[in-house]
Amino acid sequence: MDLALFDLDNTLLAGDSDYQWGQFLIEEGILDGNTHLARTEQYYQDYKDGNLDIMAFLEFQLKPLADNSREQLDAWHKRYMERKIRPMMTEKSRALVEKHRAHGDLMVVITATNSFVTAPIAQAFGVDHLIGTDPEQINGAYTGRVAGVPSFKEGKVTRLLAWLEARGQRMQDFDATWFYSDSHNDLPLMKLVDHPVAVNADPVLTEYAKANGWPLMSLR
Repeated sequence: MDLALFDLDNTLLAGDSDYQWGQFLIEEGILDGNTHLARTEQYYQDYKDGNLDIMAFLEFQLKPLADNSREQLDAWHKRYMERKIRPMMTEKSRALVEKHRAHGDLMVVITATNSFVTAPIAQAFGVDHLIGTDPEQINGAYTGRVAGVPSFKEGKVTRLLAWLEARGQRMQDFDATWFYSDSHNDLPLMKLVDHPVAVNADPVLTEYAKANGWPLMSLR
């Protein structure tokens, strides 16, 4: 059996789920568009440049979860899935997931975006396992803080290895390991697997992949 790992934003999805969650909340009148978009654009530029302060970003990203009830958040998320996410789920992405499913592989979506936003997206792709950044909850309510290690850069490696260990598994137990990603921020995990694949890759990852003979592909 192989292990197939999929980044989500701009990899399986033809867009960014976190950005679109913010857009959805703006359209619903829940967030102020001018203030939110300006900060979102700056954080996204920091991400592309490789110098994102992940904890500052998560404090910003998770605030709407703390400000609203879980019942209300779940109702919004259903509308968000239909309006924003399903149009970004391409046929090529679905086909890639199905190829690994047909091969009998263990499939995991591994993403820096928080698991409230991303768990239903992984389920929509038919991927049972998600490693995302986990928002802290107390008595079923989100606090706006992070629980554990964010699933970002080296944190993806940390979280994956801990997840496998909890299952009684190691990377070496698989016949082959795959990771599909668009971002140079995922290089720590891409270097760990047998088959790193650059998907709709950013310029830095594109050059690294070419220099190291990694395949490049598009799911658009």
